[in-house]
Amino acid sequence: MIAWLTANAGTVLVALVLLSAVALILAGMRRDRRQGRTSCGCSCENCALHGQCHTAPPLKR
Repeated sequence: MIAWLTANAGTVLVALVLLSAVALILAGMRRDRRQGRTSCGCSCENCALHGQCHTAPPLKR
């Protein structure tokens, strides 16, 4: 197992960095959703769903 880890250390390191970045992004999206923020640009006057995307109350968990 140690030999495999040393042979693939670069790949394992890059994979860990990418997984950490994805986890931080998902945590930020979850935090924003709980606070009632959406991912849209909030230019609702030009949006096809004007008045529909901000009507639901934020999720409570």
